[in-house]
Amino acid sequence: MQIHVPVPPEMESRLPQMFPVFDARQIEAARRFGGEPRHFEAGEQVAALGSHGEGMFLVLDGSLDVVRHDALGTESLVISHGPGHFSGELNHLSGRAALAALRAGPEGCHAIPFTSAQARALIIGSAQLGEIIMRAFILRRVALIQGTAGGTVLIGHARDPELAKLETFFRRNGYPHIHLDPDNHDADQFVQQFHVQEGDLPMVITPNGMVLKKPTEENVACEVGLADDLDETKLYDVAIVGTGPAGLATAVYAASEGLSVITFDARYFGGQAGASARIENYLGFPTGITGQALMGRAFAQATKFGAETAIPFRVESMRCGGEDRALSTPIELDVRYGGERKFAIKSRTLVIASGARYRRLDDERIAQFDGRGVYYWASPVEASQCAKQEVVLVGGGNSAGQAAVYLADHVEHLHMLVRRPLADTMSRYLIDRIQAQGNITLHVGCQVSRLEGSPSTGLEAVGWRSKARDGETVKATRHLFSFIGADPNADWLAGCDVARDAHGFVRTGNGKNPAWTLQTNIPGVFAIGDVRAGSVKRVAAAVGEGAAVVSQIHQVLAAR
Repeated sequence: MQIHVPVPPEMESRLPQMFPVFDARQIEAARRFGGEPRHFEAGEQVAALGSHGEGMFLVLDGSLDVVRHDALGTESLVISHGPGHFSGELNHLSGRAALAALRAGPEGCHAIPFTSAQARALIIGSAQLGEIIMRAFILRRVALIQGTAGGTVLIGHARDPELAKLETFFRRNGYPHIHLDPDNHDADQFVQQFHVQEGDLPMVITPNGMVLKKPTEENVACEVGLADDLDETKLYDVAIVGTGPAGLATAVYAASEGLSVITFDARYFGGQAGASARIENYLGFPTGITGQALMGRAFAQATKFGAETAIPFRVESMRCGGEDRALSTPIELDVRYGGERKFAIKSRTLVIASGARYRRLDDERIAQFDGRGVYYWASPVEASQCAKQEVVLVGGGNSAGQAAVYLADHVEHLHMLVRRPLADTMSRYLIDRIQAQGNITLHVGCQVSRLEGSPSTGLEAVGWRSKARDGETVKATRHLFSFIGADPNADWLAGCDVARDAHGFVRTGNGKNPAWTLQTNIPGVFAIGDVRAGSVKRVAAAVGEGAAVVSQIHQVLAAR
């Protein structure tokens, strides 16, 4: 094995895990899951950049070169795999577009090919080899994300809200990319070669040279291979709407038990949990874990067991036959991708895990500041934008506390506005963290009273008042983080008469069989997580419901 590109320093010690070598016994064990060995002549293309379903090859003789292309059209040799090595990374398991090309080395290559399905069968069928392969695939993806060479290039001004949306889309979907800022002359070479004009920004340049000017998230997903057409002829056992902790838990447990599963999300996996800066009260992680890391692991698990994921596909409506629905009648989902592409997906059962959407402040001007100074999560993207500045955060729940603690390490000062004492709404460990921060000022009994700025300049100041109405405080700031709760994301259910409470949360439990606590009034339709009425708004509770609903799905499928 020869590595030809720099590896992030923190990952150098993990190279043996990133690029393990199978011995003769392990090769023999893996052989029965793959296809017939193939021979490639020296320099022959084995798999093209952007190809689907190819990419994992177990080398028997010779060498296999992994080649990456950058947006300038040049290629670089990443690694040369020798005998006992295997190629591939997480995209290979899901069948998404390959992030690199494969080419036979100078002496040719003799290797065993594995389709996506064969690779998953190997991972599941052999616990020992599966652990080795999954760890390698995950570490390779992490190295791609942390690396600076090749891949997709995002060009734009650091404080452009449209750039922030695209950068968040890439980051939350775990897609490798680099950001170049023309203000810092990082992008000079690209600006000259592609004749970039100010009106073109933000711009995305894919590894195959495709130039996308001011693209939408859907445009980007299509061109980089994140989104593929859906199979309208297939009847799934389970369709899951939402890929937060509840939806991903359902996908993992259902797919691992042999059910055919498809999950949908309109933007990226992880839901609100994926935006958490650090979760410290989740069982089994005493030092805490970022929401992105936790949800990334769950997504990899679901992919490992064969769950299909459609991102960014928006479920607009459903047809289910109402309360008298026969269990033998499929549920139909109307799914849209972008403005033109529509699909009708059929499934025997449906799990509503669409969560909740961020509640907006009661200010008529709030919409014009969304992404232009007002944010609903605190990720590294937002933290870099407000570094060493004074910011305001409103909200007193755990999400607000996690964001405040995270931002305090980046900002000059943080003003935290809460209506009630923190002890009424927040976990004790977060309260202690906030009180220990020297640059957080807590304003109890206060709420936002005004926002100042313009659509062109963004947010410029925030005003707040106390309940006593003893005057208004106005603070010049360009950053307001809002964590004031969420409303159920359930409007798409309107056409199917799914029972909801006065606040729009989905009701479950038919009152006849206590075991059916997660089924709605529609047979075969379930609701879990934050969208469910009466649910506990915690990651652990959502995961528990995602696991529990699978047993009830099995009962429905058996009753057919």
